[in-house]
Amino acid sequence: MRIALLTYRGNMFCGGQGIYAAALARGLRELGHQVHVIAGPPLPELPPEIPLHPIPNLNAFGRGLDEVCAEHGPRTLAPGHLWELGLTRLGVFPEMTAFGIRLLLRWRALQRAHRFDVVLDNQSLTWGLLGIQASGVPVVSTIHHPLHIDREADFEIEPRFARKWKRTLYFPLLMQQLVAPRLAHILTVSHASRREIERHFGIPAGSVSVVHNGTDTQLFRPVERAKETDLIFVGRTEDRKKGVVYLLEALARTPENIRLKIVDGRIPDDGLVPRMLRRLGLERRVTLLRRMLTLPELVSEYSSARIALVPSFFEGFGFPASEAMAAGLPVIATRSGALPEVVGDSGDTGRLVPFRDIDALAGAIRDLAALPPDTLSKMGEAARRRIRDRFSWRGAAQGTARVLEEVAFAHRRS
Repeated sequence: MRIALLTYRGNMFCGGQGIYAAALARGLRELGHQVHVIAGPPLPELPPEIPLHPIPNLNAFGRGLDEVCAEHGPRTLAPGHLWELGLTRLGVFPEMTAFGIRLLLRWRALQRAHRFDVVLDNQSLTWGLLGIQASGVPVVSTIHHPLHIDREADFEIEPRFARKWKRTLYFPLLMQQLVAPRLAHILTVSHASRREIERHFGIPAGSVSVVHNGTDTQLFRPVERAKETDLIFVGRTEDRKKGVVYLLEALARTPENIRLKIVDGRIPDDGLVPRMLRRLGLERRVTLLRRMLTLPELVSEYSSARIALVPSFFEGFGFPASEAMAAGLPVIATRSGALPEVVGDSGDTGRLVPFRDIDALAGAIRDLAALPPDTLSKMGEAARRRIRDRFSWRGAAQGTARVLEEVAFAHRRS
């Protein structure tokens, strides 16, 4: 097949969607398909045999006007950029919409040059996809999880009306609700996400295919390093969905000798974590690693801890859990979203606790932190085996290719 893989933000450090786009493009290419990645900045890092077609944008959300204008110069005054910039000043996140419009303007030339059989959208769910599909190319979209869940998490942590209004403006929920049911097919990365897609988009579960993500167990592996901390949390702490509020509340209810390391290169000085550390008196028990890490550095940081924590409100898949497990760590995670699918329910690879139950999370931390090193090591080995045996990128690429082939074949017959 000739596949156009779309991702409005392509770099893997943008989150799980960036990891997905790069890894899946390589996996599909290794299976013999022709894959072109069409991406917005920051762009993905791809092997030279995978063509990359950049779609520019301002990346203006959350940045000062002076900074954006200095970076882009006269281009900032182009009508499309002014529209995008104006929306960001109102608190709207326009990147998905802008990506779709700019892609649609280029689509005829791209399709004429490459004759794509199918488009795989990485959850932009933008208006432009309807135009592409109307041009005669079927569009499949991967929905990692509905953005409604992010809004629910924000509303729970920040119940003030002003905050709710800002987050309602931020998320393009209406666009995604209207676009998703009109596409040729929907993919998702877990059974938990499929249930949420049915709930929020009204798409029957039977019309959504589940293909689990993979994890690179050659990259994420145990490395020799002294254990510097009991617990490690890796993730975007300002993302309320990641559950850091409940994590820190639980840590405050555990013995003072238990230490936590938080790895997040984007912690604001006045952000959620610094405020909570001061309020709970945890500054001496929590180490903040506040710089962007290379992948080898991240792998090494996992090995600096004994136990990984993933206390999320919801995970469509849960790369922080699967990567920590591949690195040989047992995981304490919430029984929410896809985390039970990744971590497993046996207790051999870690512990699952109810979300919002701070006492249960604190109890799991106390119990695992008290285990002898050899017991934790055996749990970590079981965790790594589970990821290696169940969640490979080759398997993810094979499953995705089967769905794309079915959609392309059905389109040719229609």
